[in-house]
Amino acid sequence: MQLETDGLVIAEQSIGESDRLVSGIISSTCNAGENCRRRSRRPWRTSMQLETDGLVIAEQSIGESDRLVTVLTRDEGIVRAFARQAKKSGSTKVSATQLFCYSRFTIYKGREKYIIDDARPAELFFDLRRDIECLALAQYFCELARSLAPQEAPAGDFLRLLLNAFHFLGKGTRPPLLIKAAVEMRMLEFAGYMPDLVACRGCACYEAEPMLFYPREGFLSCPDCSGEYGGSPIPLGPGVLTALRHTIYADFEKLFSFRLPPAGLKALAAASERYTLCTLDRGFQTLDFFHGLVPV
Repeated sequence: MQLETDGLVIAEQSIGESDRLVSGIISSTCNAGENCRRRSRRPWRTSMQLETDGLVIAEQSIGESDRLVTVLTRDEGIVRAFARQAKKSGSTKVSATQLFCYSRFTIYKGREKYIIDDARPAELFFDLRRDIECLALAQYFCELARSLAPQEAPAGDFLRLLLNAFHFLGKGTRPPLLIKAAVEMRMLEFAGYMPDLVACRGCACYEAEPMLFYPREGFLSCPDCSGEYGGSPIPLGPGVLTALRHTIYADFEKLFSFRLPPAGLKALAAASERYTLCTLDRGFQTLDFFHGLVPV
């Protein structure tokens, strides 16, 4: 235990050639002003232990045996942590710190870095690696989460969204473009980027043929009111508009429970992607790779 305080040396004794044993008087109170009062409130413990579950969304090899991983945790949001001996045969960290692995972590939080003391895998999502398109899309979701999820704050909604998306991708029970649109729109909503998809901004018309979606501004307009706005709106038919609204307003349990024909899914995915890129004003290398496989 470390103690920082003021005191008066009242005796000293030489110990060997370079050390001293000293006696002194210290005070638990201080009259030296605000600087001393600030020191007295400084915590003695400089690190803490955190136990949480999380999803590995990035990994980097450090030397021959260690890893630097980025984990989307339930309790602390985005955490970048060192995992020592993470590539050593027989260690639970070998699988628990791999990309896409959902694990239970014991993490020591220091002043400047996190260190993974223990990690035990709960779900490896091996199925994602069996299909190159699903793998590319999962990598894009991870990159998107690194841009939008908070740090040092709870991120349970983000984690739940990715875990469900990975499950549906791996099992092949939902079309990849449906999952992509749902993840993009809902993750943006979690991060505070909430589009207005209720009705036309000008006249409050709920539905028209077609409705026009302005991805940079994040609102709808009917054809009659569209002359008031510039930009390049995206025309949405009734089915695609309903699906886009669903990705924002539906209860989470029903988020991935809708259907569209292939042409409708392409239109939905294009609209959600343009909104994502316009809102964040940046591109994603993983998204470019996905489009090399599946043009939208």
